[in-house]
Amino acid sequence: MVKIVKDYIENHVELLKLDATEKTLKIIGISVPLFFISIMGSFFIILLNIGLALLLGKWTGNYALGFFILSGFYLLMIILAFVFRNHIKNFITNKAIEAFFND
Repeated sequence: MVKIVKDYIENHVELLKLDATEKTLKIIGISVPLFFISIMGSFFIILLNIGLALLLGKWTGNYALGFFILSGFYLLMIILAFVFRNHIKNFITNKAIEAFFND
């Protein structure tokens, strides 16, 4: 009887290890491509913003003003992100928990 309980515990521990490994690899499998997409997206956004700032500068006749207008837009985005930071945090946390616990 003791051997059966011991085998059961060993098998259960092994199952928990495999389950944790599977979930960890699933998260890594999602994170690595997302990381590379984020890096490439960042380059795109930076170059797009430089182009937009130069275009706004050409339209206004002052290139510095184009950069200031775009900077004002991003300042507005930062303020909105700060105001809604708890909603953003809760959304990201809930999505991470869903990804971790759903098969």
